Amino acid sequence: MTMPLDTSPDTDDAAFLARYGRGDAAAARSLTVRLVPRVHAQAYRMLGDAAEAEDVAQEAMMRLWKIAPDWREGEAKVSTWLFRVVANLCTDRLRKRRGGNVPLEDVAEPADPTPSVEANMQTRARQDALRAALAELPERQRNAVAMRHFDGASNPEIAAALSISTEAVESLTARGKRALAHALKGQADALGYKG
Repeated sequence: MTMPLDTSPDTDDAAFLARYGRGDAAAARSLTVRLVPRVHAQAYRMLGDAAEAEDVAQEAMMRLWKIAPDWREGEAKVSTWLFRVVANLCTDRLRKRRGGNVPLEDVAEPADPTPSVEANMQTRARQDALRAALAELPERQRNAVAMRHFDGASNPEIAAALSISTEAVESLTARGKRALAHALKGQADALGYKG
C-alpha cells in the first residue's frame, strides 16, 4: 500500500530541512508537498500571474535547498523565512514590471483566484464521473491506475505492492486508461470538456 509523500504531519519543517541538508531526498519531497502550494498561492496573490508565481515558487525553493545544510533550527520558522523570500522575489518582479521603484501599495490587487461556485460544481461532477468509471474497472486495473495517477506511485512501487512485474503494471495502467477514456467519452459535453 502506498502512502502520501507527507506521511509525518507532526514533523516540523525545520526537521525535514535538516534531514534534507544531510542528504535525505524523501524529506525534500515531503517539504515540497507541504510548502510549494502555499508558496505558489502567496506568489500568485502578489503577482496575479500563474506562470510568474510558479517561477517565484521554484526560485524560492531553490534558495531554501541551497541554505539547507547551514540551517540552524530554532532561529526562525522555515515557512516564515520562505514566505519572506517569496515576498521579496515578488516585489522585485513588480518593480521591474512598472519600470522602477513603485511602492508595493501602488500595485493593484490581483483578481481572486478562488474558483466560482459553478467551477466547483463542474469539478465535483468530473470527480464523481471519474470515480464511477474507475469503480467499473477490474480490480487490478483500478488499483494500478489509482496508485499511478492518484497516489503518484512509480511502476516498480506498484509492481511490488501488487506482486506483479513492471511490464504487467504498464499493461494494466494502459488498458485502464483506455477503458476510462471510453467510459467517459459520452459524457464530455455534460462535464464541460470541449472536443
